[in-house]
Amino acid sequence: MKKILLLTLILMAQVTLFSQVKTITGAGATFPYPIFGKWAYEYEKITGLKLNYQSIGSGGGIQQISNKTVDFGASDSPLKSEELNSKGLIQFPMVIGGAVITYNLEEIPDLALNLDGESVALIFLGEIKKWNDPRIAKLNPELRLPDKEITVVHRADGSGTSFLFTNYLSSVSLKWKNLVGYGTAVDWPTGVGGKGNEGVASYVKQSEGGIGYVEYAYAKQNKMKVAKLKNRDGNFVEPSVESFKMAAENARWDKVDNFYLILTDQSGKNSWPITGASFILIYKNQENCEKAKTMLQFFDWCYKNGSKYALDLDYIPIPENVYSMVENLWAEKVVCSGKKVWSN
Repeated sequence: MKKILLLTLILMAQVTLFSQVKTITGAGATFPYPIFGKWAYEYEKITGLKLNYQSIGSGGGIQQISNKTVDFGASDSPLKSEELNSKGLIQFPMVIGGAVITYNLEEIPDLALNLDGESVALIFLGEIKKWNDPRIAKLNPELRLPDKEITVVHRADGSGTSFLFTNYLSSVSLKWKNLVGYGTAVDWPTGVGGKGNEGVASYVKQSEGGIGYVEYAYAKQNKMKVAKLKNRDGNFVEPSVESFKMAAENARWDKVDNFYLILTDQSGKNSWPITGASFILIYKNQENCEKAKTMLQFFDWCYKNGSKYALDLDYIPIPENVYSMVENLWAEKVVCSGKKVWSN
């Protein structure tokens, strides 16, 4: 108890040094929005600092940080070194989670439907049009699938969740890879588009026979039905903190440049195949020294004190050895007026 009080007092003293900064702003991925909201709420109670975060999709976050209209961007689609360098940015992982397949079939309970990558790809290519298609029935011998049309729902905005989903499909379906590929926005062969998790969820809920993809915490909070997926090891698994953690266990952040790592279709008996990290984007050269320091203090607090809140919302916290690498990056790369902003 004394240790917690001491850490709190130290944190409050640190933020007091930069008390002129009342708000930091960010924009981007919808994927981490629930945990960003929780972290911001808890941090404000301790320090008084407000976080104004716009959940507008990863594409919007990249655009806004590129335009310098926010203090940080957030993207579930990591940027390659060439783009980071050209923009003067660094990126680092903030939290890990998963995207899920959600469906609207009154006859089929939650977590009763089995799908695999190839069947999902063919559904989103528009080749599988009905729920009782033999290729879905083969995966679900114990279910009586309805003779209903499938309504495909995808994101209409530039989305990191779309990046994870289409990257997964490109990994497991050669036809999808050749015809569509992956990215935050793609040329969808079929279906209707919804903006954000909210838009996709709304269309799926309105459409009997609908199928879409959303971030897991959002699906869980909104009591949406989700499918089990066949993973690389050939097992049908449920999305959960445990299956996300299994997929993330093989992540070798120390072997990649600029934390560019994609966690889809990882091996592991119980690994969830659409797992990914959400990344923060900031400028190496900061214009407001006080704000830069305050922003990094917030991220530092999230790493060191936010794990419980992340787990409560079904995210995987960034491991200590990884966020130590991140903070070393801050100390090395982030400067303001020619001076380092962060010291370990």
